[in-house]
Amino acid sequence: MSEPCDGPGEGYEEGRDDRDVPWFVVGCGDDEQDMGQMEAGMKNEKFREEDMEDYEDESPPDRQIVVGICAMMKKSNSKPMTEILERLCKFDYINVVIFPEEVILEEPVEKWPLCDCLISFHSKGFPLDKAVEYAKLRNPLLLNDLNMQYFIQDRREVYRILQEEGIELPRYAVLNRDPDNPEECNLVEAEDHVEVNGEVFPKPFVEKPVCAEDHNVYIYYPTSAGGGSQRLFRKIGSRSSVYSPESNVRKTGSYIYEEFMPTDGTDVKVYTVGPDYAHAEARKSPALDGKVERDIEGKEIRYPVMLTAMEKLVARKVCLAFKQTVCGFDLLRANGHSFVCDVNGFSFVKNSMKYYDDCAKVLGNMVMRELAPQFHIPWSIPMEAEDIPIVPTTSGTMMELRCVIAIIRHGDRTPKQKMKMEVRHPLFFELFEKYGGYKSGKLKLKKPKQLQEVLDIARLLLAELGQHNDCEIEEKKSKLEQLKTVLEMYGHFSGINRKVQLTYLRNGQPKASSEEEDCKKDGPSLLLVLKWGGELTPAGRVQAEELGRAFRCMYPGGQGDYAGFPGCGLLRLHSTYRHDLKIYASDEGRVQMTAAAFAKGLLALEGELTPILVQMVKSANMNGLLDSDSDSLTDCQQKVKARLHEIMQKCQDFTEEDYRKLAPSGSPSLVNSMKVIQDPVKTCDKVYALIQSLNSQIRKRLEDPKSADLQLYHSETLELMLQRWSKLERDFRMKNGRYDISKIPDIYDCVKYDSQHNASLGLEDTLELFRLSRALADIVIPQEYGIKRQLGHVHRHRCALTVPCHFFFSTFSESHVHSLLSVFRYGGLLDDEKDQQWKQAMDYLSAVTELNYMTQIVIMLYEDNNKDPSSEERFHVELHFSPGVKGCEDEENVPLGFGFRPASSENQDKKPNQGSLEDLSQDQLDQALPLSEPINIQRRSPMIRNRKTGSMEVPDPVVLDTLLFHVSFSFACYGSLCSGLFSASALGVSCSAPNLRDYVRTHHHLHRKPPLSPGSLPCQIGFEGCSMVPSIYPLETLHNSLSLKQVDEFLSKVCESSSEAHAKTMRGGPAATMGCM
Repeated sequence: MSEPCDGPGEGYEEGRDDRDVPWFVVGCGDDEQDMGQMEAGMKNEKFREEDMEDYEDESPPDRQIVVGICAMMKKSNSKPMTEILERLCKFDYINVVIFPEEVILEEPVEKWPLCDCLISFHSKGFPLDKAVEYAKLRNPLLLNDLNMQYFIQDRREVYRILQEEGIELPRYAVLNRDPDNPEECNLVEAEDHVEVNGEVFPKPFVEKPVCAEDHNVYIYYPTSAGGGSQRLFRKIGSRSSVYSPESNVRKTGSYIYEEFMPTDGTDVKVYTVGPDYAHAEARKSPALDGKVERDIEGKEIRYPVMLTAMEKLVARKVCLAFKQTVCGFDLLRANGHSFVCDVNGFSFVKNSMKYYDDCAKVLGNMVMRELAPQFHIPWSIPMEAEDIPIVPTTSGTMMELRCVIAIIRHGDRTPKQKMKMEVRHPLFFELFEKYGGYKSGKLKLKKPKQLQEVLDIARLLLAELGQHNDCEIEEKKSKLEQLKTVLEMYGHFSGINRKVQLTYLRNGQPKASSEEEDCKKDGPSLLLVLKWGGELTPAGRVQAEELGRAFRCMYPGGQGDYAGFPGCGLLRLHSTYRHDLKIYASDEGRVQMTAAAFAKGLLALEGELTPILVQMVKSANMNGLLDSDSDSLTDCQQKVKARLHEIMQKCQDFTEEDYRKLAPSGSPSLVNSMKVIQDPVKTCDKVYALIQSLNSQIRKRLEDPKSADLQLYHSETLELMLQRWSKLERDFRMKNGRYDISKIPDIYDCVKYDSQHNASLGLEDTLELFRLSRALADIVIPQEYGIKRQLGHVHRHRCALTVPCHFFFSTFSESHVHSLLSVFRYGGLLDDEKDQQWKQAMDYLSAVTELNYMTQIVIMLYEDNNKDPSSEERFHVELHFSPGVKGCEDEENVPLGFGFRPASSENQDKKPNQGSLEDLSQDQLDQALPLSEPINIQRRSPMIRNRKTGSMEVPDPVVLDTLLFHVSFSFACYGSLCSGLFSASALGVSCSAPNLRDYVRTHHHLHRKPPLSPGSLPCQIGFEGCSMVPSIYPLETLHNSLSLKQVDEFLSKVCESSSEAHAKTMRGGPAATMGCM
């Protein structure tokens, strides 16, 4: 009995009426066969009587392509198969027929249902011989070759074919035993190794039965590790292997012996759908502990994996070598290589809707491409996931998206905190020596084992102080208690949110600070600096994840017909070979977790961030990228800070000279902040008094019994809140009565955090403290990053663009974003006196007061394949910027952006719902400054395809090498390779930019907006309808008509200036002068 297929038809042809709905047919016997299927494979459909009347005056229906499914019932009725077939029959000209199991097993092949295309695969009990006979009789299109499935059942043949294709395998040897004489074989067994055919395999080694259907694989361990063996088997409940004390190999049967590959406990499963598509997942290796990790629904936990370029080539080779369109195989990643250890044949991904969509689309297009011309079916090849990404630019022209690069600041975090103490106990010196601290005089401890050792020392010293008050322990008890408390937070060490730094002081601490004892000790000591906090908050995770979701729409498939599921084009691209996606992060915990959350949103991943971080995010060492370890830069920074402190310590209103020194370019953000401050010392007095008042209020709350168990945001307590504010009160005003200007960013950091996350406490004057500290921070923070025209070392990396689209996403700290933005602003990219568009962009950047969390700088490269390769119009570069998360103040003074917005034509008529999460400037910014003339390229399709091969015209890699060198330059100086988001103009054209505003509009119905929490601020309504998650400003286009030549010349000039400036500084050149970069 047939049933209609009603699965999602995303990506397939629409507009069909009810009578055209395909039917999912279960194959029939010989009595029913003659009527429908013998007539050239026509659809076997049932119509209601009233529907038949509509057909009386119409022509016969078009010829249908019948896809037959010939497999055991357990396989053909499985959830993955059902999901895929429901999508496959959404194609207008495709019908699906499932061969009943009883027909397959009992009937001769002459009575099997007819089909034009056959999907058939072997499993336990399946009569492969009959399937081969049927294929010879009917000659259907075979998606998975049947004869090759004999080879897949024999591991010896699998390894032979893989070896012939040049695919890396673990070192192996085959032991063939005669069943009648099993003792006569080429095997020599010793205590810790075996010798097979003269090949020696030391333990650990793997023993696999030659029959691929036998899953009893054994791993033998050396005696030095305890001996015994791990016995793997097909999953039974929550077990996939057990440990056995048996150390001797099996004495009957034929086996493959191979070298054990250290994979750090994970296996990679790869699933191909044709040679140009692969989906990869990682799971815990069954050899690890034998326990199958399952989620709350009982499904095995698997994590997404990005295949390397070499692994993608391997997937293609496996698919073609075994002639299996749908094929699964196992990868072992070890020692920097990827080894294929098993080929499973026909395999589906479980529980992935995206994979089901992709698989059906690829298979359907494959069938139509092969059979539609033969049956004279009117069908054109649609744009597939592997086709060229033709997208509209912000100026309205259609071009190929070749590269997207962005620098993104990390998300919302807890306040960074620091505690210093001078230590002299021998245990600290022993620890310093143990980890090589004397080599450089400095030591950083972040590993759990190292932090545990520091904690043990603190506990020991406190215990001794408790027992003997007169003992000779010079460390201050309060400092040791704070050290112990911080290290004991969370109940475990992760190395991602705490670290200890030790610095050797030959003559002890040179001078006392507000935190240390007044008396100075003789002899060497160690300065211990404990840093904690700065963790990504739940709000920060939501921000990063939502931004990742918005970024999906950069690629075709995220808008227009796919608007109901934004970004599905990018998700499909992630599983194909025609892309290069990299996500980088510095080694700071909050930055890495932001990158992981961003990846989660970008690629529609699920689950915790830790496995995503491990699998998807590459660590980029930031040390040295800003010359942070250079003595020349350190001296420069100290001189800059000294001059800044000098100006900010004057007890008088700012003079014209101060304005010239602090805001030489007349930056509105700096000028406005200076007007708010007026007298810096008096403003610092007010800030200090407000901090004292805040501490007093917190102490009163602590004395109130009702507040005893009060939990603040992110599990903070009132005691911890008082600790950080009391520390700021002690440190901000020094003993000489002057103010430590370097603490201003910390004060602003804390008050911004409490204003947003702990507003329900109702502390008085918090907003006034926020206003004053922000004004001070707006002066101090940018000046520390943008004073000297020196860019650091630049290393040229050559990298040819060999795939259509590159995506580089990187998350960094504020200093890196400030520095790179300064390069674009003051490096001479364009002359703002001659280029009106650039002048407007610079005016906008000057008015931006803060590079808040999730700030983005984005570069996009487009290519017009219709232009001559030597023409400047061949490549088109755009530069975009967003100041990140919205602040807590009224937005009336927010600077107007350049006016460019991701405004697609299908969204133009939509009016924002007044009750929705419309948080991205309410469209008023679209009426901003006029545009300078963008590049005017005629609209024509830049898609050039070779119709014979289905390939695209790839530009000369040398032409595109220039861009990736400069991409590498940008992040060799200020970060690492990144990628990012972009905006488009509000010119009434569709564009490729991911529109965060439209995304929120589209999805507002999914989230119910909660009421404001007590004391919260209006700006706090943001993502997910969460009052504690501020939203993000949309991207503004700084320039949309740059040529690749302009960018190349600019970055080459910056590189040369960087090298010259660095050499000059090393020779003792003039000191840095106050001003722009």
